[in-house]
Amino acid sequence: MTDLQIGLAVVGGVAVVAVLVYNRWQERRVRRTAEGAFGSGHADVLLDERREPTLPPLPKRIEAPAGALPAERVDYVIELTLPATGGAVREAWGPIEQRFLRRALLSEEPPKIRAALQLVSRDGVASDAEVIEFRSMVETMAAQLTATVQAPEMREALDAARELDRICADSDIQVALHVVGIGFTPAQFDGQPFQAAARDDGVTLTLDVARTHEPAKGYEAMARAGRQLAQSRGGRLVDDTGRELDERALASIGAQLESVRQRLAGCGIEPGSPLALRVFS
Repeated sequence: MTDLQIGLAVVGGVAVVAVLVYNRWQERRVRRTAEGAFGSGHADVLLDERREPTLPPLPKRIEAPAGALPAERVDYVIELTLPATGGAVREAWGPIEQRFLRRALLSEEPPKIRAALQLVSRDGVASDAEVIEFRSMVETMAAQLTATVQAPEMREALDAARELDRICADSDIQVALHVVGIGFTPAQFDGQPFQAAARDDGVTLTLDVARTHEPAKGYEAMARAGRQLAQSRGGRLVDDTGRELDERALASIGAQLESVRQRLAGCGIEPGSPLALRVFS
């Protein structure tokens, strides 16, 4: 997948240092435009390096992150009240879970249960048709369980989801640092909050901001590892254009990441939380 790059610039003396930053909102927009223009839901090889098989196997169930609960701003949440005798909730929920996979989430606190459809993700906002289908299936489930149903107005929920999607898209970034002129052993970065990938002349360290708990600290760990690796191996810590990064540039980038964290937290999505892992999956 090709990521459009946005520079985080630091003005110091006469130098302007750019560090690679990915923003998935741009690729979402490009993909949606292309799919609309060509009338196909299949990924274009120019927009996405992944190739989908012609006859894919049945999807396996993917568990929601541990501790995940329905959240009104992210999910379309329908509340059911069960009769005193209860009912086979999981059996009735099965077809909904199979249809929507990990986007469907069920929370049980009898006699109340909450059935949720995730509206906002890195793929964008769920369609009107999907929400209508989900609500219809949950109402069918309620009838099977002889439960009462309380559902929010769909249009308001979708409008709120689109606004949240815009904020999340602006905050959906990855920061990358490159250590060049060295060899690379992947295992040396196991257990770190950032990812490491080999390149022909060294290694690229990448931090997925929204999916990282306390991203500023995660970035500090990444910058520290990059500096130490460069110093110990005789390499250089550089940005995507090959310009060397000094302490001032690295510190400025870390400060900007805190503003990203605050923007997401203001929407109730703390980076690295179970909710953030769902939204930015």
